Amino acid sequence: MTEKRIILEMGMGNDWYGQDYTKAAQRAVQDALHHSSITLFSKLGVDHTEMRVQVTIGVQNPDDVDCDVVAADLPRGRAEVRAVKGGLDVHDAEAGTHHIVATAAVEAFLPDMAEKYKLS
Repeated sequence: MTEKRIILEMGMGNDWYGQDYTKAAQRAVQDALHHSSITLFSKLGVDHTEMRVQVTIGVQNPDDVDCDVVAADLPRGRAEVRAVKGGLDVHDAEAGTHHIVATAAVEAFLPDMAEKYKLS
């Protein structure tokens, strides 16, 4: 089945004090989601379970992101989350810690429905 990407949103999140990569990733995804509103489901009668959501998280330590926790936060669709090297760690020499900045790309795909609809 051919799919079409219908959404690409970006977000940024951070965890300034907890040094928690998963929390920063969750905040980045929520930031991206707050930039979009998908009205086509109700307008076209499409069930949101037909949507595949692919999330890419960029952080300095990708292995420290619990991708299942991030996926559980997504309100619609079938989620796939992966973490890659990216983002930013800002070292706080005085405290001996670092502040985590995560980036997120959220992509949504639907089956190609070109044959069902025609623009007038």
